[in-house]
Amino acid sequence: MADADLRHAPSLLGADDPPVFAIHRPQGTSPYVLLADHAGQCVPHALRALGLPQAELDRHIGWDIGIAGTTRALSERLDAWAIEQTYSRLVIDCNRPLTSPTLMPETSDHTVVPGNAALYAAERQQRIDAIHTPYHARIDDELDARRAASRPTLLVMMHSFTPRMNGVERPWHAGVLYHRDTRMADALLHALRDEDDLVVGDNQPYAVSSTSDYAVPVHGEGRGLLHVELEIRQDLIADTAGQRAWADRLARIFTALQPVLLG
Repeated sequence: MADADLRHAPSLLGADDPPVFAIHRPQGTSPYVLLADHAGQCVPHALRALGLPQAELDRHIGWDIGIAGTTRALSERLDAWAIEQTYSRLVIDCNRPLTSPTLMPETSDHTVVPGNAALYAAERQQRIDAIHTPYHARIDDELDARRAASRPTLLVMMHSFTPRMNGVERPWHAGVLYHRDTRMADALLHALRDEDDLVVGDNQPYAVSSTSDYAVPVHGEGRGLLHVELEIRQDLIADTAGQRAWADRLARIFTALQPVLLG
């Protein structure tokens, strides 16, 4: 479809498509705020599954496996406001700047994504307007409201990572990620490494940058908030039992860190 045709096209999301995000504990009293950019794997009906079989959308390329349930469970335990993004990162990656080449990837972990091939500028903008913009606008609204109310905020970006990538095994159970501001990351890294049963990566298996990431540079550093990005290995949270166990662990750790971080 040409750019000119898309100017008059209906919205990307139809009546049968789910909302862009879900909010948990909207009146939560905790200073912690949880963001799950890659929680969902939905694809708008109009995009016809991006030309992929469901098995590909079920892989780690389609979403952060296990992070939705972990975030919900942690939100409950902390009484923390949390947001869960609904659509697959293959439709649009909500943790990418709009200029990132992986915002709508044509290939992901050796899988070609037919529905992302040679997109027109208007098609790209349609996805940005329908998903990326409203999702981050809702986060901005919450952070603005907390600032206006002089409420302390500790921002946690919740993610999960595949145990094996490009044929390489990843030994970490979790990773603590950061960019320039290491205040909260240092505290969480030490707390997780104090656990006897964990191997914890320091900016592993990924590193954050302003060109490859959105939430840390914009919502965290851009606002001067204490923040951290947390990665949990997907095989550890693939089922409900694992999600609950990690939520219990993180709730205990975050509760202990709260007075230190806010002191």
